[in-house]
Amino acid sequence: MAGLDTFPLHQLCISILLFLMTRLFILSLIKKQYPRRSSLPLPPGPKGWPLVGVLPLLGSMPHVKLAELAKKYGPVMFLKMGTSIMVVASTPAAAKAFLKTLDLNFSNRPPNAGATLLAHNAQDLAFAEYGPRWKLLRKLSNLHMLGGKAIEDWAHVRACELGHMLRAMCDASDRNEPIVVADMLSYGVANMIGQVILSRRVFAMKGSESNEFKDMVVELMTSAGYFNVGDFIPAIGWMDLQGIEKGMKGLHKKFDVLLTKMIDEHTATANLREGKPDFLDVVMANVKDSEGGENLTITHIKALLLDLFTAGTDTSSSIIEWALSEMLRNPSILKRAQDEMDKVIGRDRQLLESDIPELPYLQAICKETYRKHPSTPLNLPRISQEACEVNGYYIPKNTRLSVNIWAIGRDPNTWENPLEYNPERFMTEKNAKIEPRGNDFELIPFGGGRRICAGYRMGIVMVEYVLGTLLHTFDWDLPNGVDQLNMEESFGIALQKKVPLSAMVTPRLLPSVYIT
Repeated sequence: MAGLDTFPLHQLCISILLFLMTRLFILSLIKKQYPRRSSLPLPPGPKGWPLVGVLPLLGSMPHVKLAELAKKYGPVMFLKMGTSIMVVASTPAAAKAFLKTLDLNFSNRPPNAGATLLAHNAQDLAFAEYGPRWKLLRKLSNLHMLGGKAIEDWAHVRACELGHMLRAMCDASDRNEPIVVADMLSYGVANMIGQVILSRRVFAMKGSESNEFKDMVVELMTSAGYFNVGDFIPAIGWMDLQGIEKGMKGLHKKFDVLLTKMIDEHTATANLREGKPDFLDVVMANVKDSEGGENLTITHIKALLLDLFTAGTDTSSSIIEWALSEMLRNPSILKRAQDEMDKVIGRDRQLLESDIPELPYLQAICKETYRKHPSTPLNLPRISQEACEVNGYYIPKNTRLSVNIWAIGRDPNTWENPLEYNPERFMTEKNAKIEPRGNDFELIPFGGGRRICAGYRMGIVMVEYVLGTLLHTFDWDLPNGVDQLNMEESFGIALQKKVPLSAMVTPRLLPSVYIT
């Protein structure tokens, strides 16, 4: 009570009064914004703190905390987040109810600092309002880069760039040096994407520019995944209490310089691509020739390129890194995968993408990694356009939705021994037909419904082809002195390894395979 003795009573009373008035004001806003028009109950959930709700409870690993809370409150959980409200779906059935049954009602994204400050005020494909412009961006992306036919057309690019990466890994092996897997994958995948978009490699395997790019991508995917207090209590957003928005503004400037340089250099070499347009040529044409009355601007194009380069490199790279880490901890899985490829492919040539349908165990490894280490632990948020009902609960209008993909992959009612890394679970009759394409809600690493990740087809091909090639081409070991791997996670939009994987590689195919 010593503190109260030195604190004037009238000031204490004023502080309490202001607190109560503020709380009543916020509660009135919530009631006004989310009016109850149903006798149905809201979903269960923790009460949280006054004013800020459950925000302080989420900590640095919100996907883990939300999974813990779901065990207590159920598969559809209601949370007060400042002046906003949110529901969290944590089981396949709950995810299906929101992403399939109520897909259209949850087809938009809520406003947030990441979309505003990083994605050019939500002008990109990931955060854009569901409507004509989003459909045009999605159509152009599918036709010329992300759709099935486009992916087949660019297969030679993936093979060529993977060849560059394999040679760099062989050089490291010759020098008896470990490779940092995340770095190697980021450069290789970024160059695959760069060839499709810009008709050129964008980074060398080593160099200050490529290192900076990787750091920028990781920073973007991390900062955009934060639960920013200003997003949930807009009245204090200007204070930027966590410093998140300041970092986003600086990062936006860096990416804008990089993307402007890419577009300017691409425009200057247009004459070299006559008759052979790349993705950026096609998209740039829509700046001049609008489709369906929708005009694209340079800002839209920069926002789209930002999506493709960041999400395209980070999500695929993280899945492959997690898979290699799990197999270094489980050598029998690595050996079985290599035995399968030796039988189907042999050791006198490299794996081709056409081999993958004949490699069910490799596909099972990829699925198991998606399950245990989803590239996006919490699906990008959505928001209800109208009030609705789910599982007998009332969901008000303007309710944010978060699907805990990480929790779904570890749901003991869906998966036997969910903490065990066991690809063989996808070889059983029960699970063999489950695919990560958004239709089987037990396994939705790319989300589901109409806002499923636009690059899910390319992501699946990239993971299977690159991971399969790395397993087939090299033997893998931990560096000398490393007895066990750190498997801790680092939260963001993409789920990174907290400690990047370093490994020793040794060529295992005939020497002629490595000659270019």
